[in-house]
Amino acid sequence: MKQKDKKIAIIGAGITGLTIAYKLKKAQIPFVVFEKENRIGGVINTIAKNGFVFETGPNSGVLSSSSIVQLLEDLNEYSQKETAGKNAAKRLIWKGTQWHALPSGLLSGITTPLFLWKDKIRILGEPFHHKGKNPLENLSALVKRRLGNSFLDYAVDPFILGIYAGDPQYIVPKYALPKLYNLEQKYGSFIGGAIKKRKEPKADDQDKVTREIFSMKGGLQKLIDALEQAVGKENIKTNCNNLLITPNRVGYQVSGNNNLSGQFTHIVSTVNPAEYKALFPFLKQNDLDIFMRLPYAKVTGVTIGFNNWEGMPLNAFGGLIPFKEDRNILGVLFMSSMFGNRAPENGALLNIFMGGMRKPEIAALSDDEIKQILKEELSELMQIKNFNPDLVYIKRYSKAIAQYGSDSEARLKTIAFLEQKFPGLIFAGSIKDGVGIADRVQQASNIAGQIIEG
Repeated sequence: MKQKDKKIAIIGAGITGLTIAYKLKKAQIPFVVFEKENRIGGVINTIAKNGFVFETGPNSGVLSSSSIVQLLEDLNEYSQKETAGKNAAKRLIWKGTQWHALPSGLLSGITTPLFLWKDKIRILGEPFHHKGKNPLENLSALVKRRLGNSFLDYAVDPFILGIYAGDPQYIVPKYALPKLYNLEQKYGSFIGGAIKKRKEPKADDQDKVTREIFSMKGGLQKLIDALEQAVGKENIKTNCNNLLITPNRVGYQVSGNNNLSGQFTHIVSTVNPAEYKALFPFLKQNDLDIFMRLPYAKVTGVTIGFNNWEGMPLNAFGGLIPFKEDRNILGVLFMSSMFGNRAPENGALLNIFMGGMRKPEIAALSDDEIKQILKEELSELMQIKNFNPDLVYIKRYSKAIAQYGSDSEARLKTIAFLEQKFPGLIFAGSIKDGVGIADRVQQASNIAGQIIEG
């Protein structure tokens, strides 16, 4: 099929859909983005209020792939990225009654009180352990097998809370943490694999993949605004309710409210699987059931701001609280420490996340109950003597973060089967390929390349 004969319908104007649209625009392939809400950006949204600039969705991204680096460079004329300050390299973990820095090297790894001595000694033998043979082994079992219980409890568990708000006993590394899984499978060891990978020659486009934490100057909404400008507002339709996709002999018919109608050769869906039944009535129920089994963490995000900060020094990325500590918050990010102009001078902006897969009941609490928990928890955790924030913003997400467990294999096989059965139909979004901003941009770049190369 010639490029001029292609016409792409992108369902959903989040970061994935907009990035696909941007890539297609550069390749001069016609497309339309359909968004059911009255705004674009999906869960990404930045609010400026009373001297504070804060996110109501993702707080930052990681420069972890050449695709995200390239996208930010391409959009530099519309908005500029902001990398986190040097404090962001320091990550805090709560144990007992105080914060401890997550070890960043051999000496700190030996002296830290986070891990038991038997596990510190055991890690010396990690490069010599046999690699796992079960591709569906959960993260908890993998870490216990190679590193020991204390590394699971005070390093990996808080790490997985920070990314997935998930449970290591459910998460399967092959799908959720493929780089970690592949270190063992390819090199036989996490430590040995990491050393060998550093020695391997890098592709030219990997030099800028620094794994730095980033946002945009003015907040992540600026990235969405930049994509909107680059894509063209005329190519994005909002308030598209009751969308219906119907396959026909030449492709797919898209119809919806307000006499919305169009004929397309390709359909790219980036929306939540809960919308599939209404959107794709031609899919069979057993296929839909596989998608509907994908669990999502319920997360309550709270932003609090102080005009004058009198708590502990905010000289880190933030702090994570292991599940074993039995607290009612998962972690605290020090946003005003990482990025500029997020709080008044001498003030502070913190983002707290609560709930997750193992404490979903927190999502049902009232705002007053949430505030009371914050007062009790943060007074101790953040050394706040007088908890009287100048800003409190609470946002609940019932389907915040997809969880990749052992059922991921069946879901991926179903996606491959349906895309083969219905040529031109493409499933995207967080149902596969990771949940971070860089993951979404990488997936979008791959899908756009697939369409362009035809």
